[in-house]
Amino acid sequence: MSQSAIRADYRRTLTRRWLLSSPALLIVLLAATGPLLVVLLYSFLKAGPYGGVLPEFSPEAWIGVVMQRGLFDDTLSIADAHLAIFWRSIRLSLETTLLTLIFGFPTAYFIATRPPNTRELWLFLITIPFWTNLLIRTFAILQIIRNDGTINTVLLKLGLIGEPIRMLYTDGAILAGMVYVYLPLMVLPLYASMEKLDFRIVEAGYDLYATPFRVLRLVIIPLVKPGIVAGCILVFIPSLGAYVTPNVLGGGKNLMIGNLIELQFGQGRNWPLGSALSISLMAVVMAALIVYVRNADKTGGHHG
Repeated sequence: MSQSAIRADYRRTLTRRWLLSSPALLIVLLAATGPLLVVLLYSFLKAGPYGGVLPEFSPEAWIGVVMQRGLFDDTLSIADAHLAIFWRSIRLSLETTLLTLIFGFPTAYFIATRPPNTRELWLFLITIPFWTNLLIRTFAILQIIRNDGTINTVLLKLGLIGEPIRMLYTDGAILAGMVYVYLPLMVLPLYASMEKLDFRIVEAGYDLYATPFRVLRLVIIPLVKPGIVAGCILVFIPSLGAYVTPNVLGGGKNLMIGNLIELQFGQGRNWPLGSALSISLMAVVMAALIVYVRNADKTGGHHG
């Protein structure tokens, strides 16, 4: 068979495969992009008086993301409440990522250094929280930190405090809840990287009289960097859009972006503003993913 005939047969086979898979690809494409396109369209429409949208183009929703109009005139001013919620969301997400990394790194290192026949047990224990609904886990944290919860009850009985410490409905409560919820998402990718780590390199560092801190900084962290980056992304993205944990532990007072979006679609009945806030949140998430992809490419290129 000639070369041209082989190429023609390959093209026919490739075309036939594309035609056979095109219905499934079309369904996936519509399911993935359809809702986003609807939300994007809503963000450029006018809000209806009782919810929904009116078929009139209006950039008001995008203006309302960072600006607000006066009650008695059309003067624009900075939307301090929105910016404060955005900042709180980003700050709490970064703090959650940092704390899960601080607690997750030694946990993953401990599991990776166990005998191979016991690692599965430790991983099993790490994944147990995923068996329980997120709402139930959040209520468990609530029972521990409320005024008459476990912590305050123990401290009062020990005589260490005279009155209950107010921990619930604060940023600290939300942070504690999110660290507890998302910690396994940091441990698992870290363990995946550490499991492949050649610990003979670590021993070589000690043989060269390096301190434990220098071994950690110059040997272990560079080698497990892909796991660190993956874990940070896996924690930062869902914590940025968290809704249940801030709603339960924040008491509706310490809002995050997810709660603000829900309020616009619910009580606020401002669907275009809720859509614009949703797209803004997605843009922040996309920026985080781009940083991750670029970092992963550089890491791969460096090791290659």
